[in-house]
Amino acid sequence: MRLTQAWIIASKELSIFRRKKGIFISVIIFPLFVSVGLPYLIHVILVRSMPVTPDTLAGLLTVINAFAFFFIIGSASLPTAIASYSIVGEKQEQSLEPLLATPTTDGEILLGKSIGALLPPLVAIWVGAVIFMGMIDYYLLGELGYLYYPNAVIAIIMLLLVPLSAITAVEVSIIISARANDVRTAQQLGSLIVIPFALIYVLGEINAIPLNVPYLLILSGIILLVDIVLFYLSKATFQRDEILTKWR
Repeated sequence: MRLTQAWIIASKELSIFRRKKGIFISVIIFPLFVSVGLPYLIHVILVRSMPVTPDTLAGLLTVINAFAFFFIIGSASLPTAIASYSIVGEKQEQSLEPLLATPTTDGEILLGKSIGALLPPLVAIWVGAVIFMGMIDYYLLGELGYLYYPNAVIAIIMLLLVPLSAITAVEVSIIISARANDVRTAQQLGSLIVIPFALIYVLGEINAIPLNVPYLLILSGIILLVDIVLFYLSKATFQRDEILTKWR
């Protein structure tokens, strides 16, 4: 596999992303809401709870850990619009066939399109996470007496779960869009990948499952195994001969 060829395809995908204002804005708005809105909500709760008791503070820290899980939900949802368009959208605009007719391998095409779909959401989420951690530390420093972030939980979320979840979303979108004939349909079906992550968030919010380091590591391992399976499924699903001859 030629990485340079894959990067050429990824660069083309990124240029398309910059032209799609709706997708571009959606990738920016979600991390901005999580990184600014949720810490401000914590600030409001602190102000209304004055004086803050140890039980209130402990409850807030649990809520903050659950809020950090929103970044995982974002990483599982934001790449779907880009990844879905990268195949179905190009097919509709008749720009996919010339690429498939080149000597570029299926692996290089899929890798390039995956990189193009992964980079914008990951960068937006990581920038949002820095803002999120900074605001949480600013609001809680006076009550805790130390900086809550960075810690092991946020490190696992940002360095393991966010990238792995984004890869899951991209691979699912590739599998769906390789068979779909409409961008909106592909995006709607791809967005269903958010459901299991949202369920995990709800279970963590009600303390049904702990959002601690051991659990997050186990969850990372499970998602990694899912990604490996989806990788082989996406390669098997992406049939260039069928796309060239039957997509009309």
